[in-house]
Amino acid sequence: MAKSGSIPGETALIEALRRRVRPVSSRKSRLSLGMGDDCAIIQPPRGHEILVTTDFSLETIHFHRDWHSPESVGHRCLARGLSDLAAMGAQPLAAFLSLALPEELVRSTRNRPSWRDRFLAGFLALADRYDVPLAGGDTARSPRYADPSINRPVSGLVLADIVLIGSAPRGCGLLRSGAKPGDRIYVTGHLGGAAAELQQLESAPARFRRCVAPKAGDPNPHPHLFPEPRIAVGLWLKKNRRATAAIDISDGLSTDLNHICEESGLAATLDAAAIPLHPLANASAAQQKGSEALQLALNGGEDYELLFTASPSTRIPRRIAGVPITPVGHILRYKSGAPRILLTELVHGKLRKQPMQPGGWEHYK
Repeated sequence: MAKSGSIPGETALIEALRRRVRPVSSRKSRLSLGMGDDCAIIQPPRGHEILVTTDFSLETIHFHRDWHSPESVGHRCLARGLSDLAAMGAQPLAAFLSLALPEELVRSTRNRPSWRDRFLAGFLALADRYDVPLAGGDTARSPRYADPSINRPVSGLVLADIVLIGSAPRGCGLLRSGAKPGDRIYVTGHLGGAAAELQQLESAPARFRRCVAPKAGDPNPHPHLFPEPRIAVGLWLKKNRRATAAIDISDGLSTDLNHICEESGLAATLDAAAIPLHPLANASAAQQKGSEALQLALNGGEDYELLFTASPSTRIPRRIAGVPITPVGHILRYKSGAPRILLTELVHGKLRKQPMQPGGWEHYK
């Protein structure tokens, strides 16, 4: 991954990873040379373009060490990047991981693996499922500092940076800017579950300390802790040329739909009653533990479902790769000064359209 000397045991870590990752020759991917040299070598398929995405996972911003298991942090780190590739209909080719860790998190005992090893177990389990080789990266020691906001008097924070390389046929990648007036708006899966589970996690983190892996046979047991990137759906949409625009729902439906509208120069109307609400969102609203289920779906974020548009003459199946697909609105022409998004709701028996502002996650808000 990197030159040795950044953190204790780095050379051993690199060797352990090389043993853990399957040899390049056994993969169907286009990775010609993987971990071990100063650079990896990737051979893209003929007639394809390379797509690159990068994403931070920062302690106290994207996860809390006292709340999330290391396996969940590793899974989420990779899932965030895979979701970006899914939104553009790309086939993953390789992953690059850079980690800054406090020294205490790299040390293991005879009976207990280190935090670092458990993080990598979660990361590599998801990588193996999607046949994404870990091709390199970097490691460093995170400096210690005092911070009264965390439950440790002196510590360094964890920083994980993921870079993912994907490919798509030249000129066929799904973009945010391709929506057309009259297009229907679709979402995959169910929304609001990640935000609802985060509420539960925040109120009772001890309940989730044993959540170290997705349960076999359950398609999405923990939408926040172990989100499922929709790679197969993105590939299907791209291969069959069904979508005009697409984005992954990472910041919240209201914010991510606004991104499509702005990039396409258009507006949209959403049908509140059509939005598929996750059972956890409905349960959270019923127990009055947070916002209404609809607000969790619109603004909660981190669902990592796909939001896409398609021509009204295009047939979109109700399920793609086993994932439910739901129409939730329409793309409209944009008039200067008008709201980008109108939300249609049934209020006291009357249908009401009201402007909806982006209410999802935004750094530096």
